[in-house]
Amino acid sequence: MNQSLPAQPGAPAGAGAGAPPGPPTPKSAAATSILSKKMRLGDALISEGLINEEQLQQALALQKKSGKRLGAVLVEMHLVTEQDIVQILSKQLRIPFIDLSNYLIDPVIAKLVPEHIAKRHMLIPINKVGNKLTVAMVDPLNIIAIDDIQLMTGLMVKPVVATHTDINKALQDAYGAVAQQDKLMDDLEDIGHTDDEDLDGLGELGENDAPIIRLCNLVISQAVQNGVSDIHIEPFEKELRIRYRQDGMMFTAMNPPKKATAAITSRIKIMSSLNIAEKRLPQDGRIKIKVANRMIDLRVSVLPVIWGEKIVMRILDQTSLKVNLEDLGFEPKTLERFKGGIASPYGIILVTGPTGSGKTTTLYSALTSVNSIDTNVMTAEDPVEYMLHGVNQVQCKPEIGLTFAAALRSFLRQDPDVIMVGEIRDFETAEIAIKASMTGHLVLSTLHTNDAPGTIGRIVNMGIEPFMVTTSVILVQAQRLVRKICKDCKFEIKPRAEQISQFGITPELIRRIDLPHINEKNMLFYKGKGCESCNNSGSRGRIGVYEVMMMSERLRDIILNGGSTDDIRRQAIEEGMLSLRESALRKALTGMTSLEEVVRVTMGEH
Repeated sequence: MNQSLPAQPGAPAGAGAGAPPGPPTPKSAAATSILSKKMRLGDALISEGLINEEQLQQALALQKKSGKRLGAVLVEMHLVTEQDIVQILSKQLRIPFIDLSNYLIDPVIAKLVPEHIAKRHMLIPINKVGNKLTVAMVDPLNIIAIDDIQLMTGLMVKPVVATHTDINKALQDAYGAVAQQDKLMDDLEDIGHTDDEDLDGLGELGENDAPIIRLCNLVISQAVQNGVSDIHIEPFEKELRIRYRQDGMMFTAMNPPKKATAAITSRIKIMSSLNIAEKRLPQDGRIKIKVANRMIDLRVSVLPVIWGEKIVMRILDQTSLKVNLEDLGFEPKTLERFKGGIASPYGIILVTGPTGSGKTTTLYSALTSVNSIDTNVMTAEDPVEYMLHGVNQVQCKPEIGLTFAAALRSFLRQDPDVIMVGEIRDFETAEIAIKASMTGHLVLSTLHTNDAPGTIGRIVNMGIEPFMVTTSVILVQAQRLVRKICKDCKFEIKPRAEQISQFGITPELIRRIDLPHINEKNMLFYKGKGCESCNNSGSRGRIGVYEVMMMSERLRDIILNGGSTDDIRRQAIEEGMLSLRESALRKALTGMTSLEEVVRVTMGEH
């Protein structure tokens, strides 16, 4: 005797019995398609080698006594796991499996199905695209549940499979968030306008202030859970908009009532220890808060705009910091060059790129790799974003005279081996940093330039003599961040001839970027379709692209003779430097990122 895949309670017998009478006529094409794929769970598990016939018979005997589902009995006997069951189900029915433990459910999507219906059938809506609703289910053979959802939503249901544990947790999280957000918005609608004259009173926690406090906490906790890098709170004439930046892209998270603007602003200011009465000048502060049992730092910037004060909070999560150089996305030869640079006992290393390109992460990773018990590492930062164990970090405060230059002067009396300066902004800082690098110290810093070769001209334009640049600079690195293609929905694209021509993809280029297995005939690009795992964006996470220019004798000659940036670039490429565009193309050809990302991030680059 064997047992077919069981249905959830309430499903027709045909969905779960071994040889039932013909099933009732389903109401939907989706249900018909699923029902036509009946199969036996026991046979599937045996064929996959997860259990044997004897174990199956034991489980069936226990099932008969307990009345439980066969899958549940097998899990209790420790013969298989929940994930084994759902993966078999996914394979046999050709229905996708999704790991909900790595997926944050949007409360707005969850609200499409009432909580009691979702809990009754052990399912949860996870995504909506057009008229199609993706629903994670323990039992995708439950045609009654599928038809119920289609009737109540007017949407076509696309089932995916998930474990009972994951769905149960997702139900608690999502509907808890739904209830919390709904009550919060109702409470916010009930409160009156907060006048400017009343702002001082928000320092006292009263009953009327509780919704504002809960909203601010919700905004921050949701952002942290989603892996958001920045929170934007933006007042406009008729609305208040809260947006998140995730993987470099912005999206709207919620729109609280406009009348709550002043109260929300004041609450954030109180949390940041800022002056709530000052609304004419920009202010900067920090918040330290515990979210999901880990401490999170938020860097807060408040800026007066026409309709109030715009707030941006940068989330600094110590647990998300990558401190291994191998994890940042360096190409093999580029990583070798960078490691060679930071292994030098003295000299200056410059990391360049726009804001948000990962420069600080690169520097922290470099410091971590050189930090040891016999090395004195010191940093001057504005602000200190992450705390590094064993590193002496100084928070610069220009308002009291503790500038980068002042910190550097003090460092030289502290017997340092390695110095990191947050940014070279002026001649004074550049001069001290270069002199420090010439007197037996390894100096790391950042600069705002578009590429590595252009950095030399930028330093010279600050007033530094070319001979000092050539004597002190070991390595210059430029970098950007590109979005990674979602692994769950990645597909191949055969490049068109004009695309190959447009990007200058030649056998010589492929040789330079070290891809001997790729040629013009088998060349492929990749893209993400958009799925539940990536919230229909086609991408998940970001990775760096780099160009690393090592200083050489020939480059020194070009700089000393007043050579142009183009002259420096040509020589650096001749000596093996991969440009930003080439580094990004390599990641596109190896399936890490899309061609669209290459164009977006390296537009205008050589």
